[in-house]
Amino acid sequence: MKGFMKGLSIGILFCSTALSTVIHADEIGSVDTKFNLLSPDDSIKIEVFDDPSIEGVACYLSRAEKGGYKGAVGIAEDTSDASIECVQVGPIHILEDLDEEEQVFNERRSLIFKRMRVVRFCDTPRNTIVYLVYSERVVEGSPKNSVSAVPIAHWAGTDPDEALPVCRY
Repeated sequence: MKGFMKGLSIGILFCSTALSTVIHADEIGSVDTKFNLLSPDDSIKIEVFDDPSIEGVACYLSRAEKGGYKGAVGIAEDTSDASIECVQVGPIHILEDLDEEEQVFNERRSLIFKRMRVVRFCDTPRNTIVYLVYSERVVEGSPKNSVSAVPIAHWAGTDPDEALPVCRY
């Protein structure tokens, strides 16, 4: 019975992840970190995605990716190393009420058990949007994480007297 319940919880986790909103990150570039003679090298990838609920904010991710034969066929478990930097890239427009804590990006880091997630928080007293990247495993996650904060500010060329959007729940 215990094995059945574990399998059921893994199945539910897999289905809920598969049904969640998919945000695509565009690859900017990569650098090799370990040479592999007859298979893909280990590397660090740099990607960018736009926040789906806040126009004018882009997040840049760097993450380690395993090469080798397992990496080539998609069964290698990538490390939990990731970094994030989010920046204002235009006038900020909050397109909908935000949750107090909301996942805005996730990506598979192993065949089934590990995911990298980006969660958005609003620091309402400081009118700042905070992003956290971390990895999560079904059984045990990693404490490795990175955080980035974007103050909501006037964009050059916009009316400085115009009211700024505010994080709202």
